[in-house]
Amino acid sequence: MAAGNLPIIDDERPSAPPPSLADVTMLREPPATARGARTRDGIIAAARKVFEQNGFADAKLADVYAEAGCSTGTFYLYFASKEEVLQAVLDTVRDDMLHPGLGEHVDPSDPRAVIEASIRGYLEAFRRNALLMRLLEQVTTIDAGFRSRRIARSRAFAERNARGIADLQSRGLADPALDPYLTACALSSMVSRLAYHMFCMTEGDGSVLSTGELSIEELADVCTTLWVRGLGLKS
Repeated sequence: MAAGNLPIIDDERPSAPPPSLADVTMLREPPATARGARTRDGIIAAARKVFEQNGFADAKLADVYAEAGCSTGTFYLYFASKEEVLQAVLDTVRDDMLHPGLGEHVDPSDPRAVIEASIRGYLEAFRRNALLMRLLEQVTTIDAGFRSRRIARSRAFAERNARGIADLQSRGLADPALDPYLTACALSSMVSRLAYHMFCMTEGDGSVLSTGELSIEELADVCTTLWVRGLGLKS
């Protein structure tokens, strides 16, 4: 499953926040002054840019210092290592990677509309953070702690979707023979891998592949149709 959210189809139900991809125990207390906060934010923004351009393994702290326009000493006032500033990057994008909600024009009683709105929001967030998503694929292969957090986060979203599927089954709207959790994993993975292929795969020159003439709405419509058919969803 791709990093970040999976599409959520039971958005109206309250639930605990999903596990964070960041290991916040590594982070120091935020600076007490506005100037310190601006400096720290600038370093985090610079680190994200360097990580996305070079990959985490090949990124050098010297490049982060240069991008942030700060000295080595200033960097170490806020972060002890490349690993720590990566956690700060992940923590700052947490809200943008969360599910954006259905929107005021979506009828929560219409399962197809809920699925479509959720998938569209997921695809939009994925596209905004495409370079970061590609970075996280690399980090997953080299950092066991991050891999464990990513698995826990994906499981939390899959379990939430499974509850939504079970609810549709209890209402006689979805195929009762389906295993809710396995179905949630399969359908959510389909969307996340499609998003990764469309927004993160690169050409030989390093440019990110685009969806060509396909819009987010068209991609969401295709994925929604596959979700609806996969669930055996009735009108």
